[in-house]
This record gives sequence, C-alpha cells and structure tokens, in this order.
Amino acid sequence: MIALYDCATAPSPRRARILLAEKGVVHETVQVDLRNGEQLSNAYRKVNPQCTVPALRTDEGLLLTDNAAITAYLEARYSQPPLLGSTPQEKAEIARWNWRIEFEGLLAIAEALRNSAPAMANRALPGPVDYPQIPELAQRGLARVQQFFVTLNDRLAGRDFIATDRFSIADITAVVAVDFARVVKVKPGEQYRHLQRWRAAMAQRASMSL
Repeated sequence: MIALYDCATAPSPRRARILLAEKGVVHETVQVDLRNGEQLSNAYRKVNPQCTVPALRTDEGLLLTDNAAITAYLEARYSQPPLLGSTPQEKAEIARWNWRIEFEGLLAIAEALRNSAPAMANRALPGPVDYPQIPELAQRGLARVQQFFVTLNDRLAGRDFIATDRFSIADITAVVAVDFARVVKVKPGEQYRHLQRWRAAMAQRASMSL
C-alpha cells in the first residue's frame, strides 16, 4: 500500500494529504515528529536522506521526496479528477500559477519564519545541512507575503478558482500557503475580499480539513 510520511502540523505534507484525499487514494500514514527533530534521525535518513517531509512510498517501492514528484505520480496513476489540467492550455495555466504560489507565497512565508524563529536557529533551510539565519531575509519575507495576498486577491476577482475554471493543484497549494501565513502572524484582512470569498468556498471541500 502507498505510505505517506507526514507531519500533521507542517504545510508541505498537508499539500500531499489534500491531494491524496481529492484523488480518493487509500494509503498508510507515518507521522514524523519535526518539532523534536525526527526528520534528522538516522532512522528517517534511511527512509529519506533529504530529511524532509512529505515523502511518499509507492506500492512498487518507489520513494518520492517532494510535492512535485508526488503530484506527478498521483496524477499519472489516478487520472480522475484531473488536478493538473486536461488540455494544453489548462496544464500551462495550472503549472504557471502553482509555481507562482510556491515561489511568491510558500517560500516567502518560509523565508520569514526560518530566518526569525528562535527554534530554527541554524536551520534556516530544510534538509540535512545547517544554515544560519539572516534576519534581513525575514523582513523581506514578510513584505513578500503581503504582496502575495495582493496578487491572489487580484487574480480571484470574478473567479471561483485560481488557475482555470475548475479546482486544481494550484488551489491546493494556495490554501496551504494562505493558512500557513499565520505562523508569521499574517492573514488576509477585509481588503482582500476576493481572497476571503475563495478561501471560504474552499473550506466546503472535505479535503481541506486535513
């Protein structure tokens, strides 16, 4: 059976959890305690030398260690519903917006958090190598998050979904990013009414409670 190496409190594995739920894929879950550094343990390094979650072990024994690979695999194996698009135009728009949300949203939040949180001193980047914090990057990250909300709000004016006219992986990534921003004490206020409307609509999907 497919097994997901997960952490209930972390944003990256949440993306994989939502995707698996939307695809209706039955799987096992193995919790990895990031708070106590289990991802850096010798036992977990044998599973994933990159020391990150999520990781997905397929029933063929393949280990996928990032959301891009997990998404590509699940979309190819479980084609319905199509979350990466069906037409060339849909595929392009979804890929474009998913990348923007990762770069302008998730990475900006991580930049702000990892370069400021005392618990992440010397852990400014995930993975097996320690990197020192750079406080100036935390401030830049906060500014980027605010601009990310502006971008999403503008995009969602008159739209129900971010990339195309139906739900896609871009909406999953955006939900996780918007919710994750709370860790740096940023959330979309009333000025982002299109973004708030969309997030309220996304909350009606059962997968979003995961």
